[in-house]
Amino acid sequence: MTIPRLFILIAFLLSGCGFSQDDDLRQWMSDLRATTKPNVTPLTEPKQFLPQAYSMESGIEPFNPLKLTQALRKDSNQLASNAALIAPEMARRKEPLEAYPLDVMAMVGSLDKKGEPTALLKVDSLLYQVRVGNYIGQNYGKIIRITESAVQLREIVQDATGDWVERTTSLDLQEGKK
Repeated sequence: MTIPRLFILIAFLLSGCGFSQDDDLRQWMSDLRATTKPNVTPLTEPKQFLPQAYSMESGIEPFNPLKLTQALRKDSNQLASNAALIAPEMARRKEPLEAYPLDVMAMVGSLDKKGEPTALLKVDSLLYQVRVGNYIGQNYGKIIRITESAVQLREIVQDATGDWVERTTSLDLQEGKK
């Protein structure tokens, strides 16, 4: 390809980049921008804060040392009861099924071994036999009852305030699941 032909080709391509015939559209858009005003709701006036003086008439003084002592004693009693609930669990040796959360366990059967109810739990494609008194799950779950269709546990968990509380839960029989 020669140089004059190349210049002609470039000039032809650049001619397509010139002004277009959409001046009417541009004029309408500029008119619309000029006439449209944004609708902004005004902010409300802030409420004025009125400080009030403390008067002893309302009852108990908030900075009374006796009141503070009673509150601390109440908290220490709660901590002692919480410690009494969790301390035995912390002192014992953990059992193998305490390494798994309850949601990965499935009860797949139950049987009577020497008159003692036994549940079959499936974890990671392995079967485990558990009895009343065994521990399972990650919340100090102690098995308190085994029926043909469920394993009932007593768990020790922390509530929203950080206190240790007992709760009961169950692991139901999973029928027909593989």
